[in-house]
Amino acid sequence: MRPHMPTRLVADDASHGPFCACHPTRRTVLGGLAAGLAAPAIGLGTASAQPAPANPRRIDVHHHIIPPVYIERARDRLIASADTSPEPLLSWTPAKALEEMDKYGVATALTSISTPGIWFGDRQAGRDLARACNEYAARMAVDHPGRFGTLIALPLPDIEGSLAEIEYGFSALKADGVCLLTSYDGKWPGDPAFAPVMDELNRRKAVIYFHPTAPSCCVNLVPGVAPSTVEFLFDSTRALLSMMASGTLGRCPDLRCIFAHTGGATSDIAFRINAYFARHPDLAEHIPGGAMATMKRQNYDIANSVNPATMAAALALWGPEQLLFGSDNPFVPLSITGAAFDKFELSAAQRAMIDRTNALKLFPRFT
Repeated sequence: MRPHMPTRLVADDASHGPFCACHPTRRTVLGGLAAGLAAPAIGLGTASAQPAPANPRRIDVHHHIIPPVYIERARDRLIASADTSPEPLLSWTPAKALEEMDKYGVATALTSISTPGIWFGDRQAGRDLARACNEYAARMAVDHPGRFGTLIALPLPDIEGSLAEIEYGFSALKADGVCLLTSYDGKWPGDPAFAPVMDELNRRKAVIYFHPTAPSCCVNLVPGVAPSTVEFLFDSTRALLSMMASGTLGRCPDLRCIFAHTGGATSDIAFRINAYFARHPDLAEHIPGGAMATMKRQNYDIANSVNPATMAAALALWGPEQLLFGSDNPFVPLSITGAAFDKFELSAAQRAMIDRTNALKLFPRFT
């Protein structure tokens, strides 16, 4: 263990220091961090009615990091999860992330660990990997003030370990929220087994970013088609549906949830979901105001969704007030959503909401 905390992350030395796989002590982490922590108009075209500003000061809520310790312990799983070349993932560095952010006007990225996450069935291994990745993310936020926020990973379905990581993440690491997968071992976030975690996050009025995955029931259903093409979108819908049907969102009104990719398939079947809840009072009683109102209160990022059909549905159902800029970088280059959104037809007010001001309601410290 080095006797002091390095002042910056260095690409060829990023696996060392107290924010890495070296199992730092709580005293080292706390000591180092203490010094540094503190119904709308719908555009259907691609020609922008209001040109994007040169520096929109975007806040990217769907931005992934791949710490060296993650590659060390989950390399094969990471490669298997990539439906294109894994090279951008294996060669990721904070410097490369900042370069892409600067190129596409991203002032701040809320970082998270993407699918396949940090839980692979071993309780201690899950706790250790979550801690190492979360400390790495917190170190990035300290080294680059204002450029990175932290959405910590939790080792669900390990409830005890997740509660411990919530306490450590918010108290010691000054996390901005948590990132959960949309399902774990055939359970979705509204499952009663996860209630203690949801209740604690509600007590903290936490932001939960739900990142899609392929549930254990539905992997490789269509040979040759990556789960990210279809299953990710439906699992985001299942996650939201489980939070509604279980009564979790009704019981935990202070949770602030973000769902990726404009909610996946949710907008396509929102009216069907609403009608089902209306026909079943036993479900409807769990969500004051009704299913549609509950869905409209959630937040949705636009990663990989900037096309006329998807954006039309998202704007019509959720409104620009509930949409957030997200990129999915580096799994999807920031240019995919960044460049497309620059050209998308929106009013200046709508663009400002999605680029930045909506995110500031969830993460006001970046004002």
